[in-house]
Amino acid sequence: MKSIESGPNNMKYRKKPIVIEATQWFKHGDHPMVESNSLDSKSGWVATLEGGHIVSPGDFIITGIKGEHYPCKPDIFEATYEKVEE
Repeated sequence: MKSIESGPNNMKYRKKPIVIEATQWFKHGDHPMVESNSLDSKSGWVATLEGGHIVSPGDFIITGIKGEHYPCKPDIFEATYEKVEE
């Protein structure tokens, strides 16, 4: 995979601080939007705005700001989000 090099047209962006809901998925039944995956009994499948994605045990299922769902690997989730104390 080729990385994007820095140049005069590249700009930096910061993700807006929004609050999301997420559930860590380990098995079928942990999240209502994760369906069974015919490839194996341990993984699942979730429909996203970009098409379906495979969900692996430990992945987080995020509910976006428009109610959409998508999976996120645990390491990316931990680097991107922090728990909100209510």
